[in-house]
Amino acid sequence: MTTAAAGSPRTYQVRTYGCQMNVHDSERISGLLEDAGYVRAAEADEQPDVVVFNTCAVRENADNRLYGNLGHLRPVKAKHPGMQIAVGGCLAQKDRGDIVRKAPWVDVVFGTHNIGSLPALLDRARHNTAAEVEILESLEVFPSTLPTRRESTYAGWVSISVGCNNTCTFCIVPSLRGKEKDRRPGDVLAEVRALADAGVLEVTLLGQNVNSYGVEFGDRYAFGKLLRACGDIDGLERVRFTSPHPKDFTDDVIAAMAETPNVCHSLHMPLQSGSDDVLRAMRRSYRSERYLGIIEKVRAAMPDAAITTDIIVGFPGETEADFARTLDVVREARFSSAFTFQYSKRPGTPAATMDGQLPKQVVQERYERLIACVEEITWAENKKLVGETVEVLVAVGEGRKDERTGRMSGRARDGRLVHFATGELAGQIRPGDIVHTVVTYAAPHHLNADGAPLAHRRTRAGDAAEAGQVPRTPGVLLGLPTIGAPAVPPAPVGGCAAH
Repeated sequence: MTTAAAGSPRTYQVRTYGCQMNVHDSERISGLLEDAGYVRAAEADEQPDVVVFNTCAVRENADNRLYGNLGHLRPVKAKHPGMQIAVGGCLAQKDRGDIVRKAPWVDVVFGTHNIGSLPALLDRARHNTAAEVEILESLEVFPSTLPTRRESTYAGWVSISVGCNNTCTFCIVPSLRGKEKDRRPGDVLAEVRALADAGVLEVTLLGQNVNSYGVEFGDRYAFGKLLRACGDIDGLERVRFTSPHPKDFTDDVIAAMAETPNVCHSLHMPLQSGSDDVLRAMRRSYRSERYLGIIEKVRAAMPDAAITTDIIVGFPGETEADFARTLDVVREARFSSAFTFQYSKRPGTPAATMDGQLPKQVVQERYERLIACVEEITWAENKKLVGETVEVLVAVGEGRKDERTGRMSGRARDGRLVHFATGELAGQIRPGDIVHTVVTYAAPHHLNADGAPLAHRRTRAGDAAEAGQVPRTPGVLLGLPTIGAPAVPPAPVGGCAAH
């Protein structure tokens, strides 16, 4: 098949790299394309009519990864006239017209600020038989007003802000996502209610700096108020948020977490380094004492809280003493999980030209010691849960060995990954259902529950998963979501994701 048959809809595929914000943006891209008449390609389809790359620019190898994937598609496109390739996201915002210069078989390049333009750009490129590059310098419309094809029946992302006002010296995101733009609380809550009405049980509030929410309309307590308001939404069982910045973390947010029943006792709060000197060089406007003080307050209010973090090893100028201080803070904080990174030089950031760039072998050796330290702690923390009963929201794709082991997988309320035996309920438990089970084994990155479940609750999200349906949000200001894909003409025969 070279192109969609006459009268048949064109098929599409979205390939996502990077953070949760990118994953959510890809849901918007899918929604836009389906509103424009495209249909998602089947998994086995290696030649959809449109392939969209939603890119990330955080890591140093992001460029190589993109151009490598574009290179693999070049012969595929050559054999299938009419196929289109689009590149969006942070790397597109950064590289702009360079993408078409390096890969002239790309048809469309669009940035982080104009996702909504994609269908028109594809049409224009097809009509003009020429590449279309459109990069805006500021947000065109807030992404949540765009249609969305949700990927999950049970969990949904909700953006409360985009952009960032911080100036961390290692981070390229502010230059690609722009200054922080906040949604009005009523718009956020309308989207959350729409998802809950569609059967979604868990919502994650998203922002580059989620707890500075309200800065644009002058309310420094807006985020805590938003968390409390989520507690009044019928059917919403779990509320999470990511990622907060320690400098903006206020006591009212801790109180809101502790006092709002559906707000999960889990906190992802980036540390980046335990050394005050390195934090100063990173332009992170807090110090380790402040960071540990927040954790102490969180655990005083919620002793069962699971705290996760991000840590960068090998920042320019980091000494062995600086690194040792990071290990000290990790031991004191007792994280349940940590995303660890070797410092990655990004052109355009202040850190890229700093003195004291460390040799790769030094960074690698420290990174390995950090991993060992983190895993020792996470394993010890997980072992404390053996024998405890956990509530698991059953998920899709969390357990890569589930088919071989006969288990299913999901997330506990504190965010920990749980692989559980189904016992006599095999075949009855669906993604989106709720299971209560007892932890029998702990590993550094997950828990096992190998006894029969104590309880199983069927949910509307599970019903939708069983029926192969997902929520679609036509744009929060345009009405409530409906379950399932919109009506489309018959698909052509054979038809077809962190920092």
